[in-house]
Amino acid sequence: MANPILPPLKPITIKERISVLFIERGQLDVIDGAFVVVDKNGVRTHIPIGGVACLMLEPGTRVSHAAVTLASRVGCLLIWVGEAGVRLYASGQPGGARADRLLYQAKLALDDSARLKVVRKMYDLRFKEKSPQRRSVKQLRGIEGARVKKLYALLAKQYQVPWTRRNYDHTNWGSGDVINRCLSSATACLYGVSEAAILAAGYAPAVGFIHTGKPKSFVYDVADIFKFDTVVPLAFRIAGRKPRNPERDVRLACRDMFRQEKLLKRIIPTIEQVLAAGEVERPAAHQEAVPVAIPNKEQIGDDGHRG
Repeated sequence: MANPILPPLKPITIKERISVLFIERGQLDVIDGAFVVVDKNGVRTHIPIGGVACLMLEPGTRVSHAAVTLASRVGCLLIWVGEAGVRLYASGQPGGARADRLLYQAKLALDDSARLKVVRKMYDLRFKEKSPQRRSVKQLRGIEGARVKKLYALLAKQYQVPWTRRNYDHTNWGSGDVINRCLSSATACLYGVSEAAILAAGYAPAVGFIHTGKPKSFVYDVADIFKFDTVVPLAFRIAGRKPRNPERDVRLACRDMFRQEKLLKRIIPTIEQVLAAGEVERPAAHQEAVPVAIPNKEQIGDDGHRG
């Protein structure tokens, strides 16, 4: 009997996906063609992997080769993290970066004038005002740090949360106070969806403009644009309630917020907007470039579409 002819993949655009899911203490596998988590009792939980932007894999999670292959085919980012998502150990790269986008990003980052223009645009979007003129990237970074400290203090006062400073030890999760644990969990969620969007659009997480020298520099750059409009106030609000399980409450709240705010729909256009501020011509894709990861005859014109 001939094998059945399966219909071609029709991947879901990044902007239409669930933002992030956390998995802990289970085996990720593909059983009967479905992506599942199998717990220690053998209970299967199905995950619609093609409709998720990224999976955060916590300690106690094992992943089969078939699961990684399927996640890559449908463009779902796998991220291996520490307890509560505080430390990032490794991540996949579904489909691979686009060479033309990577060259464009690198050209902007290596040109001092273009890089400063990109940083100014990030500053404008983050603080809803024009950045100070005749300031270097280093000076803008210092101004940003001072403003961020004030914003933390204002939010602490608004939600009546005891606050000293942003402080946590990634090697000892329980050592942090409630608000720092809430902030760490919230920013981990934001970093995950930001990285998924960056990779989906074909850019490199390591090539940053404000942040440099780290594997996720561009992830931090992009996430910071949205941080104080989304996850930071949410973290303070939840900490103000004195929750029993702050990490879980923060994750659920982030998931709901990302969906309500349509965050995934906003990230990629924002990336294009800040890079365009560098006023550098985008290089054309090479005629011998490797084709997209998931061929799709119907091009929908969305940069977050892996096809």
